[in-house]
Amino acid sequence: MNHRKTLSTETAAAKAGFSAATGYRIQRDPRPLRKNGRPPGRRRPDPLAGIFDKDVVPMLQKNTDIRPVCVFRELMRLHPELDPGIRRTLERRIRDWRARHGPDRDVIFRQTARPGRNALCRTSRS
Repeated sequence: MNHRKTLSTETAAAKAGFSAATGYRIQRDPRPLRKNGRPPGRRRPDPLAGIFDKDVVPMLQKNTDIRPVCVFRELMRLHPELDPGIRRTLERRIRDWRARHGPDRDVIFRQTARPGRNALCRTSRS
């Protein structure tokens, strides 16, 4: 990021091809993330802290097929103070919860027969 010597952080980051947030992070600590020994933390407080386990998990346990958008609508009804921008965060959280705690999913191995290679159609000649 040689542009940072003469340009603002946002402009230098844009010219280098990455976000302004990354530019500010590099300005604070120029070492790569793997070298500085700590993973990046949250940028803002968790908007679903206390709400997910109390309200969302019982909905997911009661109805395993409920869609995340329906859960979102119900959360907005129960907690009107929530920012509507949490929808995608809620969808990711539900996906992760279902992967860890949800019901097992059926595993399907697709079998495709290539034309002219299907052994079931051949007759054996002795």
